[in-house]
Amino acid sequence: MDHVDFITQQWGRERPDLDVTAMGVIGRVARLYLAYQREMHKTFAEFGLNAAKFDVLATLRRSGAPYTLSPGALLKATMVASGTMTNRIDRLEADGLVKREVNPEDSRSFLVGLTEEGFTLIDKAVTAHVETQARLLEGMSRQEVEGFTALLSKALTVADG
Repeated sequence: MDHVDFITQQWGRERPDLDVTAMGVIGRVARLYLAYQREMHKTFAEFGLNAAKFDVLATLRRSGAPYTLSPGALLKATMVASGTMTNRIDRLEADGLVKREVNPEDSRSFLVGLTEEGFTLIDKAVTAHVETQARLLEGMSRQEVEGFTALLSKALTVADG
């Protein structure tokens, strides 16, 4: 029995007229998200990063050589507000992890790219991040992980409309 069972049983006792099945699913997803985030944040901190910095660096790294994107492409890939992205870029630039360059195709705009230090750091951090994520699933068999992935994908598709 987990904490969500405790809550749904209380509702079952107090409001037997309600079907709290969805509450149980969503409650578990929310608690699972928080548990996963807690562990991943520890990993980011080992590299002097937070989730926001990791997100930008990882987005640049996975974009492929030359590991450079426009701020608009970064916004689209990370789904944050423009002011938030500017703040993230400013902080990463101050840390020496990214650099701004004039866009050779449009001198009125700029591109954001990984510095050598940023590339090295994100490669190490993403390796540790993937190891942390794998550790978080160690209690599940390969088949369970595949089934869980399929169910989560379906649930996300339904929720996204």
